[in-house]
Amino acid sequence: MSETATLFSKDNLIPWSIVGFDVKERTPKERIDMLKRLGYKQYAYGYRPKHLPTMAQEWQLAKEEGIDIKAVWLYINLYKDKVGKLRYDAEPVFENLKKTGLKTQIWVGFYPEYFDELTDEESLKQTVEMVSYLYKRAKKLGCKIGLYNHGGWFGKPENQLRIIQALPNEDLGIVFNFHHAHDTLEEYPEYIEKLLPYLWAVSLNGMRAEGPKIITIGEGNLEKEMIQRLIDLGYKGPFNILGHVKGGDPEIILQENYEGLKNILN
Repeated sequence: MSETATLFSKDNLIPWSIVGFDVKERTPKERIDMLKRLGYKQYAYGYRPKHLPTMAQEWQLAKEEGIDIKAVWLYINLYKDKVGKLRYDAEPVFENLKKTGLKTQIWVGFYPEYFDELTDEESLKQTVEMVSYLYKRAKKLGCKIGLYNHGGWFGKPENQLRIIQALPNEDLGIVFNFHHAHDTLEEYPEYIEKLLPYLWAVSLNGMRAEGPKIITIGEGNLEKEMIQRLIDLGYKGPFNILGHVKGGDPEIILQENYEGLKNILN
């Protein structure tokens, strides 16, 4: 198998956004069966409040079936989440990590509109305080915190680097998503090199400057060049492959993205 083929094999691809965007609303068992059917042995777990009752069950089932949970999603809204007290649908992430003993990455996104009301200095201060708090809690559970570019001030590459630099004693990483990078495409070749030492995962997506935000890999005109830039820089993965279309079936979307990826690599 060639180096490129290995890099983009299913062993190096992490299905992502397959829980909250599932029109079929699969049960944990149905989701694990789907992944096995598609040939994946890992995925990242994103959720909605309705999935809280089955969160621990799904993680345990995945373990029993030999499926690795590579990461879990944590969405922070600073209107509602404070250092020392997370809201009702965020706190269970830590509760269930402790309950199940799962040691994994926690991918943290921040509600972007909150920062519209803050100065740059205030944004940095409040974010650093929250990330430090989350890091300490995660470390006690044997987990790590990855910064997820979910738009707004927090999602800008230069600000994620500033957060990491403000916490030099904490092992933080970055999860970079093509589909959240439309507003910084012109600068991509330069800033992705700066992010490289901290990249824990990269989410692939079809990319056109004019959008839309989510399209199948291979249907854009920029993603091949963006992927090649990562390869040229020596990035070895992992890569996330999306099942993320509102009202869609992740099984179909994952397969379409995988086929599109293979086509642009040929």
